[in-house]
Amino acid sequence: MTNIKIGIIGSAGYTGGELLRILINHPQADIVFAHSGSNAGNRISDIHTDLFGDTDLRFSKTYHSDIDVLFLCVGHGDARKFLDANTFAPHVKIIDLSQDYRLRANTAYQGAHFIYGLPELNRDAIRSAHYIANPGCFATGIQLALLPLAAKGLLQHPIHINATTGSTGAGQKPSATSHFSWRSNNLSIYKAFEHQHLQEISESLDQLQPGFLPAGNGTLLQRAMERIHIIPQRGNFPRGILSAIYLDNTLSEDEVYALFESFYATHPFTHISKANIDLKQVVNTNKCLLHLEKHGDKLFVVSIVDNLLKGASGQAVQNMNLMFGLEENAGLRLKSVGF
Repeated sequence: MTNIKIGIIGSAGYTGGELLRILINHPQADIVFAHSGSNAGNRISDIHTDLFGDTDLRFSKTYHSDIDVLFLCVGHGDARKFLDANTFAPHVKIIDLSQDYRLRANTAYQGAHFIYGLPELNRDAIRSAHYIANPGCFATGIQLALLPLAAKGLLQHPIHINATTGSTGAGQKPSATSHFSWRSNNLSIYKAFEHQHLQEISESLDQLQPGFLPAGNGTLLQRAMERIHIIPQRGNFPRGILSAIYLDNTLSEDEVYALFESFYATHPFTHISKANIDLKQVVNTNKCLLHLEKHGDKLFVVSIVDNLLKGASGQAVQNMNLMFGLEENAGLRLKSVGF
């Protein structure tokens, strides 16, 4: 197979930088353009300084259809605006890292539909898809902690989640709650019970367990909030998400481990650990690690992912690999930071 010709829109941000880092070292990737409106002409390594010595590529001002796949690493709301304003040749596949096309009501595009790009849920559909909506970072870690239970219809009780994310989850542009002097040695809660990722989480769980979403006239978020109770937190570290989840469940601990290990047996990036887990095990990797415990009638699940990789750019490349018939983990054998 010839190399895949790749274009990137919004390549100066965190997800764009991580995407470039992966694709520069991908065995079958050829980066044709890395677009940035504010950095056109500058060397990529001037902005993503970790790539100094790895590439002489420069950010481009222009973009075109002489590519095989287009990655959209733009802000939420901007991907739809960009595609509405620009036309690409029908052969160009699109992977959108924003939330614009993730929900069932918003997937339509040019007579086709975006497929929700969580490989552990939709791998076969992704292989034949032309357009992919890459999942959110919170959504990825939480869904992977719950999909095996949904597949067996075992999500019959409220789900309680405490999830802590690193500062890169807020994007590259500094804000009052991402600035180092505020974030360092600090911890805070935001969007309690109402985080927007609940919508895509609930739709995926409903896909495997029909009826998970309660019927009613409320919004999708309101209906999701009836089933999932989440407390998101801002952590004082740069990257990664740890989700601590508990719910009522009658299976024994051995039965739960058998269920999860069977569900993820053919998925190369999701692993079940009987030992307790910590965030450094997944930082800089495309892995999700899950740890399970039973406490009486409560099932406790810990899920950890790197928000910029399995929660964003790494998963986007995983989807690209599936779409082009490559080995699923091509270019993604990344090593954790360890100590």
